[in-house]
Amino acid sequence: MIPEELRYTDEHEWVATKADDLVRVGITEYAQQQLGDVVFVQLPEVGDRVEAGASIGEVESTKSVSDLYAPLSGEVVAVNEATAEQPDLLNDDPYGEGWLFEIRVDDPEALEALLDADAYQALTRA
Repeated sequence: MIPEELRYTDEHEWVATKADDLVRVGITEYAQQQLGDVVFVQLPEVGDRVEAGASIGEVESTKSVSDLYAPLSGEVVAVNEATAEQPDLLNDDPYGEGWLFEIRVDDPEALEALLDADAYQALTRA
């Protein structure tokens, strides 16, 4: 399942537009399937300045540890504490309750440079 309304990164994160300069970020269903059972999530802190492409946290599963990357530059304005307390939310509902953090982006137009659903689907089939 690849929701059409979202944008995606090569690192298997999804980005949802919440307002003109506000986005919500999570990992894709493909990513959580590759990871297996998620057991730990390290999120950035509210107020952190993040740069697109920089590692800002990690997701640990029974199989491996994967970095979380900032899809866009800006300021972290919210984190989903529920995923830190219940990491299995990433497995159960990666596009809903399993969201990770929100960023107030410096350049909202940078969102257009991310992958659309068709391009992401092509990436996961490669």
